[in-house]
Amino acid sequence: MVRGSRKSRELKGASRTRKRAEQTRSRATRLSILQAALSEFADKGFEAASIRSIAERTGLQHPLITYHYPTKDALWRATAEHAFAQIRQTWDKSGPALSDAAPIDQLRAEYRAVFYYTVAFPEFHRFMRQEAMYDNPRLRWVAETVLAPLIDRLLPQIRAAQRDGDLPAIEPIVFHYMMISLTAMLAGFGPEMRVTGRVRPQARAIVDSYWRLVESTVFGARANFRRAKEGRIRSRPNKDSGL
Repeated sequence: MVRGSRKSRELKGASRTRKRAEQTRSRATRLSILQAALSEFADKGFEAASIRSIAERTGLQHPLITYHYPTKDALWRATAEHAFAQIRQTWDKSGPALSDAAPIDQLRAEYRAVFYYTVAFPEFHRFMRQEAMYDNPRLRWVAETVLAPLIDRLLPQIRAAQRDGDLPAIEPIVFHYMMISLTAMLAGFGPEMRVTGRVRPQARAIVDSYWRLVESTVFGARANFRRAKEGRIRSRPNKDSGL
């Protein structure tokens, strides 16, 4: 009886191990598909992209891709959700450390995360530009499903930073898309810069120096001025104190 129950536990343990291995392989397969799909949709746009071409990029069989993503539209949506999920994860990781930070500092960290993701995956910018060139069902879907929660998080912070005097009084959504343009500059102009300037826009020195310039220009000057002004006010002698 004891021997039988031990064998049963061993079989169950082996089954769980196989299941975990299968789940790991399945996640790796889906990730490979999504990365290839990001490049395919970025290069060709939705209409010209094909699941067969994505299969060639991954080296996987066409039926395996349609097993995970039955249609091209389903694959496009999964690709968009995956990309924005990576950005949200970065935001969520830094959330506790920034919970008491000023709105301007929260914005600084959040747009920095978008920038470095776009640097790591320049296809992401082209992927979004392909669908934003004209109104279509995919643009409306991504605006409602993916972009709206991110924008709903950022706009109140922009308004709060404006009230604090850290950002200029401009329509918040306009400020947001100005920042999105800045985060995508290296991804968008990288190929041209390589030809005209003979520079590697993905080089770490260029990436970091560019974003330092953006931060100091957009977030630094007004915030530093306000803090310096507050410091001067706090350091003034109190007339009622007799000092």
